[in-house]
Amino acid sequence: MSHSVAAPAAARTDDADGSQTVLKKVLGASFIGNFVEWFDYASYGYFATVIAAAFFPDIAPGSALLATYAVFAISFVIRPLGGIIWGAIGDRVGRRTALSWSILIMSGATTVIALLPDYHQIGIAAPILLLLVRMVQGFSASGEYAGATSFIAEYAPTHRRGLYTSIVPASTAAGLLAGSLMSAALFWLLNEAQMQAYGWRLPFLLALPLGLVGLYIRLRLEDTPRFRELEQAHHLERTPIRELFGNHGRQIAIAFGATCLNAVGFYLILSYMPTYLSTEMGMGHTESFIAASLSLAVYIFLIFLMGQLSDRFGRKTALITASVLFILLTVPLFRMLDGAGFVTIVLIQIAFGALLTINDGTLPCFLSEIFPTRVRYSGFAFSFNAANALFGGTAPFVATWLIGATGSKLAPAWYLVGAAGLALIAMLLARETAGKPLAD
Repeated sequence: MSHSVAAPAAARTDDADGSQTVLKKVLGASFIGNFVEWFDYASYGYFATVIAAAFFPDIAPGSALLATYAVFAISFVIRPLGGIIWGAIGDRVGRRTALSWSILIMSGATTVIALLPDYHQIGIAAPILLLLVRMVQGFSASGEYAGATSFIAEYAPTHRRGLYTSIVPASTAAGLLAGSLMSAALFWLLNEAQMQAYGWRLPFLLALPLGLVGLYIRLRLEDTPRFRELEQAHHLERTPIRELFGNHGRQIAIAFGATCLNAVGFYLILSYMPTYLSTEMGMGHTESFIAASLSLAVYIFLIFLMGQLSDRFGRKTALITASVLFILLTVPLFRMLDGAGFVTIVLIQIAFGALLTINDGTLPCFLSEIFPTRVRYSGFAFSFNAANALFGGTAPFVATWLIGATGSKLAPAWYLVGAAGLALIAMLLARETAGKPLAD
């Protein structure tokens, strides 16, 4: 007759405390690292009009802005390839290694942007160098979002995975908010000549110290328990991308479709909107950035609530709800922007941000749950970055082009409706993943 001996209560408490301590460190490292990445990446969008004048001074302002957004869009071309490379590193060598290198590369590239000579100094070489550095940024960013989410998902308890992974979009928005606030402050403090001379460079100079802090925190963590289990059992994939495309095509298609709304919505609502308000609606730079900052603050608050609700009601329910609401409400909300006062514009942006949180607070967890551990990083990174390359990075460019081609300020709204339609179709074909163990 065998007897089982219960662990002492003190030991069980210590284990729980230790697990909670590690989880807090994981969440903190993911937040700070992702914050730094997206503060660096988004600063380009917020200073688009100034960068346009610095690097494309000899063409009309509208065309210069279009050229600046073209550089923004082209830098996304490398992201699917980056997703494959970072995914291979994350699935073969480790999540921590991939995340540490990605933040180091992003910080270095962003610092280089701050030091780039402009068109008046070196001519056509200036926008070419800007494009090359932006492509390095795009390569780095392609490993961040997927890696940070996978890292948290593999540590988080099943019943709270949605809540904990929502810290990734929250930290992304916090990076945008910091960039927006800094932009508002600089446009308010500096005149046009000062902004052209050096003001736009200041946010990019912060990249290196912020990046080194994020790198230090990440290097102090162990890799995830699930990755270490595969590593110890010698079950790591030698070629994750071959396994991914060979056996997980359905998941890739669903993940790509579901990400379309996130890609277009994120870059139109959170990055492009200040430029839209200033160039199309006649709002001042400072006011447009303040409006964006207020909506971002509400977005960050709501994103955690949406992650928690997805734990309760399911990822599929939340993502379908987001798609339907965007299809129904996007065009009416855009119509209300025309001629609206400052308070009304802020309320409309908050409404857009709230709609976006239903998708963004749920999507990262969903994408980490539909792929098994051995190809989780690769599957998430490739599908997420492919959708962002086609629809996200091009969103400001397409929106600006559509307005010029159609003469309608509502053109970006219809583009967003189309993305919501694609996401809806994808989610109707998906299975529910909430409340289940991670796929293995």
